[in-house]
Amino acid sequence: MIRVFLAEDQTMFRGAMAALLGLEADLEVVGDVSRGDEVVAACERLRPDVALLDIEMPGMDGLEAARRLRSAVPETRVVIVTTFGRPGYLHAAMAAGARGFLLKDAPVAELAAGIRKVAAGGQAVDPALAVAALSEGASPLTPREKDVLAAARAHGTIADIGRDLHLSPGTVRNHLSAAIQKLGARTRTEAIDIAVSKGWL
Repeated sequence: MIRVFLAEDQTMFRGAMAALLGLEADLEVVGDVSRGDEVVAACERLRPDVALLDIEMPGMDGLEAARRLRSAVPETRVVIVTTFGRPGYLHAAMAAGARGFLLKDAPVAELAAGIRKVAAGGQAVDPALAVAALSEGASPLTPREKDVLAAARAHGTIADIGRDLHLSPGTVRNHLSAAIQKLGARTRTEAIDIAVSKGWL
């Protein structure tokens, strides 16, 4: 019996997924949470074989939860399940230690097969997303450029971004300019939109 844990903030979807996976003879849903910052404690207690994590959850996103889970409960293998089929998310999920990346609109049989594959030590990645990720490549942004673009989403001025990241206004401008150029954008708003659409931000 494969012990499965669910982390998903949409109550109806989480309940439906638990019910459908529970119909599989070899899968047992042993617990679930609605927040990313509850994942590690729950998995430390329940010791599931596979944890299905959504990317976007309150408290902590699924990628950070996967990173922390890899350290805290390394025997639990992670599968990211998301509505966002963005190539950059696949790269980030694998870097965080996930063994699978599947889309929420996949058939339940495909999700169950992916869980079995990951539980057996393999990997399960949505084929179309894998092809897109290979053709897209990794993010061209440096970690600092990514930080500056992310801060630019929340702050209107260069000074605000600088205060948030403890950088001088000139350094913020340089990082924004580099990010805009690398992404082939004309403005920082366009650069943010491109980075978000590719899952790089």
